[in-house]
Amino acid sequence: MTKLLKHEHLLISAHVNRPPVDGQQEELKNWIIGLVNLIGMNILAGPIVAYVDKAGNRGLTAVTIIETSHIAIHIWDEPEPALIQLDVYSCDELDPSLVIEHLALFDIVDIEFKFLDRENGFVEKKLK
Repeated sequence: MTKLLKHEHLLISAHVNRPPVDGQQEELKNWIIGLVNLIGMNILAGPIVAYVDKAGNRGLTAVTIIETSHIAIHIWDEPEPALIQLDVYSCDELDPSLVIEHLALFDIVDIEFKFLDRENGFVEKKLK
């Protein structure tokens, strides 16, 4: 029997005190691998991490292809606190609280998120 796809999409914007910075690409890779394991997914490719060194846009960016879709994170390390935009899209069930808990490793100052059901008209889902 084929499992039904879920199409859940978590979008996070957070300010943090301890972002990974240039020279910490390996740490960000390990953080993403930890996130993938925490949410019970499997990596197909990546994580690929690069540092953008353009004034006003400096920071690490990473993407990972997971078995059920993707994870992308962009970190702007110039502002204080730093800004993180995180995108987790899954065709399987996703627990946003696990993602937020893992993001807390960067010392969250404030956080906003949208958890969307893309299967049923981009309806915002409530946390469980």
